[in-house]
Amino acid sequence: MTIGISLPRADGSFEMHRLREPRLWSPRPSTGRRRVAYAAAHVVADPLADNRIGGAARLDWEATLLVRRSLWAWGLGVADAMDTAQRGMGLDWPAVQELVRRSALEAAACGGDIIVGAGTDHVPESRSLTLDEVVAAYEEQLEFVESVGVTPVVMASRHLAVAARGADDYRFVYGKLLAQVRRPVLLHWLGEMFDPALRGYWGTTDLDEAVETLLSLLRDYAPAVAGVKVSLLDAAREMRLRREVPEGVLVYTGDDFSYLELIRGDGERHSHALLGAFDVAAPAAATALALLDVGDDAGYEEALAPTVPLSRHLFGAPTPYYKTGITFLAWLNGQQRGFTMVGGLQSGRSVLHLVEAFRLADAAGLVADPEFAVARLQRFLELSGVVR
Repeated sequence: MTIGISLPRADGSFEMHRLREPRLWSPRPSTGRRRVAYAAAHVVADPLADNRIGGAARLDWEATLLVRRSLWAWGLGVADAMDTAQRGMGLDWPAVQELVRRSALEAAACGGDIIVGAGTDHVPESRSLTLDEVVAAYEEQLEFVESVGVTPVVMASRHLAVAARGADDYRFVYGKLLAQVRRPVLLHWLGEMFDPALRGYWGTTDLDEAVETLLSLLRDYAPAVAGVKVSLLDAAREMRLRREVPEGVLVYTGDDFSYLELIRGDGERHSHALLGAFDVAAPAAATALALLDVGDDAGYEEALAPTVPLSRHLFGAPTPYYKTGITFLAWLNGQQRGFTMVGGLQSGRSVLHLVEAFRLADAAGLVADPEFAVARLQRFLELSGVVR
């Protein structure tokens, strides 16, 4: 029997939504894959803890690790302690450290691939740093990440964005770091649409000049750089990087709008994946990548294309609050007990935004158990005062 639910519309009316039959995705092996794929995983807040704005983050560790085990089961790697995990939006440094320790142990136990964000966010944002102090802050987090035996992702720093006066200051800071890392790292260029505090990163608001600064670093320190993740929502500049990076440096797309085309590539070059969207779209992503590996472009498109409208909706402006929609869908799919987030971020999106996320997830075949999801969504609507 088809399951339905009456859903609100922006004009105050309601419409009956009939869910599709759940798609029976099956895990796909990651061995031999031509594209490296990481899902940036969200964290699950402890619903009984005081996860208020400005408070210490308290996580439901069992559920948080279950999210990661699920991604590994689909054959994806996990990018942990990244912005999807609420770095800079509620996840404090003690919680980051505990998350990294636990996730690294879990990865080792099940053979999962993991990389971890390292930045400067343990220093209060209100504190101005010199360039040398920015380097020291980065070094502290890099030392910790390397000590647990995982590959660091050097995240963009709000402190550096304030302290730097031009491209040379970025070259100075990153040069200091790349000259001493123990293993090749990933660099992460996070655009201002994801974090407005990073406007003008690499010393300029001219993105072509910024690309050239990044390329100069990659050329000078190529042996220390495994890859660069580009989160600009700018496919043309990402393709330029793909053409010009030194050999051996991979380009990972963080473009949650255009990943379908960027991962498929142009016949000569393609992007790898490090995406928050893959947290919620893991079954489709794993299936699509396996089909792409055997040359089934049509199958790749059929599996992954329906996830793009969902991703574009989740990452719509204001983009930093995409994490709310991802967490909401995880709750509807039974990955966590409650729709709660650290820092109270569950309030970051409207009821109508979340309802549309549900519609689009259903269209993409990403509602695992329609009856269960509808029951939870109905309770959410009632608690939100949405009654017909």
